[in-house]
Amino acid sequence: MKGTPQEEQYFESTNIILYIYNWRRPLLIASVIGAVLSTVFSGPRFITPLFKSEVVVFPSTTHSVSRAVLPQNFPSGSDVMEFGDEQEAENLLQVLNSDEIRQRIIDSYDLMRHYRIPKDSKFRYTALNKAYENRVQFSRTEFMSVVITVLDSDPDTAALIANDISDLLNEVKGRIKKERAIKGLQIVEQEFLNLRSELDSMEFELTKLRERGVHDYESQAEVFSEQLGIAIVKGNDKAARQIQLRLDTLAKYGSFYVALRDESRILKDELVRLKTRYDQAKVDVYQTLPETFLVNRAFPAERKTFPKRSLIVLISTLGTFLFTLVCIIITDTIRSQKKA
Repeated sequence: MKGTPQEEQYFESTNIILYIYNWRRPLLIASVIGAVLSTVFSGPRFITPLFKSEVVVFPSTTHSVSRAVLPQNFPSGSDVMEFGDEQEAENLLQVLNSDEIRQRIIDSYDLMRHYRIPKDSKFRYTALNKAYENRVQFSRTEFMSVVITVLDSDPDTAALIANDISDLLNEVKGRIKKERAIKGLQIVEQEFLNLRSELDSMEFELTKLRERGVHDYESQAEVFSEQLGIAIVKGNDKAARQIQLRLDTLAKYGSFYVALRDESRILKDELVRLKTRYDQAKVDVYQTLPETFLVNRAFPAERKTFPKRSLIVLISTLGTFLFTLVCIIITDTIRSQKKA
């Protein structure tokens, strides 16, 4: 009579346990050897222990110093105290991965020697960049902060590199923005100087017209016309002739005066706006704000991060046990087949 599926499964499980028990000695010996070897080969003689240090920063939303600190000129400017969003965080990651930061860290800490890369190696720079990418990593968190992670065989060096990268991040991003601000300042400054020179020329022309007696065309024309009528009515020909000469002067230069005066007023308003923009451009060039909010600076780690010897030993021991068991089953099956 056939057994139930539960009974068959019980017998199979019992057979496996009994099989392992019967071969317990070779399995135990192999597992112990695997544990010992993994303990030895995961030690510092064979695997260099690495210590981890991290810096956490938040990006800022400040794109322009003048927009942040001069709200009277930019009512919709960004808040200097506001944390950046996803786009700003991605911008930080791009700067962190720039060749400038990488090369300056490599040069400052002589990473070619520190990573023990032979200087006569044909692909030494490829190996150096690969080692740098494995030891220095940047990531964005779900909270829009950016984490700078550095692994190194020396805990002090790991902390120093992480902090230096954080400082270089502000420096490099600030330099990129400053280069653009300098170009903007040069353009605004030239426009401001040209406009002021043009306005000075107009003022010079207006001064010459005032010397000819043209001070305020509309009011002068009205007053002189009224005085001319009074002189004619009174029969004062001498006064009438003098007033007529003044009216002739107004007629000759009046339109030119009005055109210069009106254009001068427009240019003065434009000069005030341009002067404001010029002052703002100078603020952007000569004043700086941190590009990030520093949350945590790196400090030397007390315990190594890699390798995890306990995990290596556990996996190696389990793997050795299973490998030995499979080898025993295969050998035992082949032996049984030959006997049959």
